[in-house]
Amino acid sequence: MEKKYEGLFQPLTLPNKVTLKNRFVLAPMTHVSSHDDGTISDVELEYIEKRSKDVGLSISAASHVTPIGQAFTGQPSVAFDSDIDGLKKLAQSMKKNGAQALVQIHHGGAKSLPSLTPNGDVVAPSEIQMQAQPPHNPSKVDEDYHVREITVDEINETIKAFGEATRCVIEAGFDGIEIHGANHYLIHQFVSPYYNRRTDEWKYDDFKFPLAVIDEVVSVAKEYANEDFIIGYRFSPEEAESPGISMELTKELLETLVQKPLDYLHVSLGDIQSKTREGKYSGESRLHLVHEWIDSKLPLIGIGSIYTAEDALRGFETGDTELIALGRGILLDHDFVGKIKDGRADEITSEFDPDRADLHELPEKLWHQLNDGHYGVPRTK
Repeated sequence: MEKKYEGLFQPLTLPNKVTLKNRFVLAPMTHVSSHDDGTISDVELEYIEKRSKDVGLSISAASHVTPIGQAFTGQPSVAFDSDIDGLKKLAQSMKKNGAQALVQIHHGGAKSLPSLTPNGDVVAPSEIQMQAQPPHNPSKVDEDYHVREITVDEINETIKAFGEATRCVIEAGFDGIEIHGANHYLIHQFVSPYYNRRTDEWKYDDFKFPLAVIDEVVSVAKEYANEDFIIGYRFSPEEAESPGISMELTKELLETLVQKPLDYLHVSLGDIQSKTREGKYSGESRLHLVHEWIDSKLPLIGIGSIYTAEDALRGFETGDTELIALGRGILLDHDFVGKIKDGRADEITSEFDPDRADLHELPEKLWHQLNDGHYGVPRTK
């Protein structure tokens, strides 16, 4: 290994005293490869074992906590006890080579797909009309759809569902969970003034819903798991919608989150070097601001457009992130981390080759999604 990369291979101890073997994280990525009922398939076991083998922390694809929250075809489920047997196999595959294995627990909210939810029912913090999303199943195109306001009783049921999902994850033998509070899904929606226009106790600016989910997860973990169970939280710092989540609002959220018994925070960025869009902090590094506001109270995972070893190093050397998550870069090359460690960083495959279905060793459905342009990645042509 070249000396300049040594920092990326230093261990990191989380607040709960668990030590990660290096600073690389397998990001939670949609793979559209679970069975139709949400149970784990052999295809995804092979896919995730290859991409977990060299990282310190491995996070599974977003897994729905209730069928009404399903946002992708081929999405894993952590909603039922019947999911546990498959989840046990997933945990074993992810942990096989020393990574700490986590499940990202998720509810799509307004982004759930009517073609996948019971009776086409979709809920969000407030009533909203949604435009059709790019189809995750190329043979089926969803039409524009109406989303109804979730009731107070359903809010409380959903919070409990996050807790039950956590229990399933614990019984399956995982090392922890990541709460998905980013990317315009339900928890994010409750924080967003665009999606959440409620005037009751569940309004956006007191963060009651995400905090209630955290408290439920922590309570369940205390009852069923050991003290070394990892709990992380992912968030999006800014959104394009107006009125939407601003950096100012994110600062308030982070000041609240760092008071919770979490083990890390995970900022969702399309580019780890991205700048703030507007407002008081316009033009400043999102990652730097977030790290400054966390004030070393929790480790931060940074992510976004990391396709080469140099991309990872540049993000890490800012000093604004303790951990580097690999998303689409490790889709393209599951040996991304191993090649850096072995002194072969220049051999990393950093472009998608549509003429080589075998090159990236991806599940067939996921390969087709990359080939069809559903996910923006560098391409050979």
